[in-house]
Amino acid sequence: MTLQEAKNIIRIVQDFPKPGIGFIDLVQPLQNTAFIDCIRNELKSLYKNKGITKIVAIESRGFFFSSILAADIKAGLVPIRKKGKLPPETICATYQKEYGQDSIEMLKDSLTKDDVVLLHDDILATGGTIQAACNMLKEIGVKKIYLNFIGEIDILEGRKLIDSTIETTALFHF
Repeated sequence: MTLQEAKNIIRIVQDFPKPGIGFIDLVQPLQNTAFIDCIRNELKSLYKNKGITKIVAIESRGFFFSSILAADIKAGLVPIRKKGKLPPETICATYQKEYGQDSIEMLKDSLTKDDVVLLHDDILATGGTIQAACNMLKEIGVKKIYLNFIGEIDILEGRKLIDSTIETTALFHF
């Protein structure tokens, strides 16, 4: 399966989770092993030679491919979860969403200043979550950060919230 064929099986569900939203559904295509292999191979080719020591995955759809990629490139896996889902001690970041505030956390001792990190999530939309996650990584002071998304919703301009010095990749643009 090519990347274009993979993109073609991603459905956009209109008016979900609320009217006016077009939800990019990555769950349904996961039933197709050719889709999984295509994304896996693309991610592996992008990141196998970057010296990545940890993949930081954002809850929950960021978990889908991060564990596969971590195994493929021999990197550790660090989850970022919604506030209150991880045991203490955590580092926390709060960010603005379209309809209020939210907070994310990761274990405080999960990264070091020597880590080269791939921060991975499924979709880059408005950018609030990824900006908060990047702020946590910068607070820890990791050696280098890469960002990857399976897809990016270009019209929402979430990339504007990302530090332009961070190499950022999206496999698909919507």
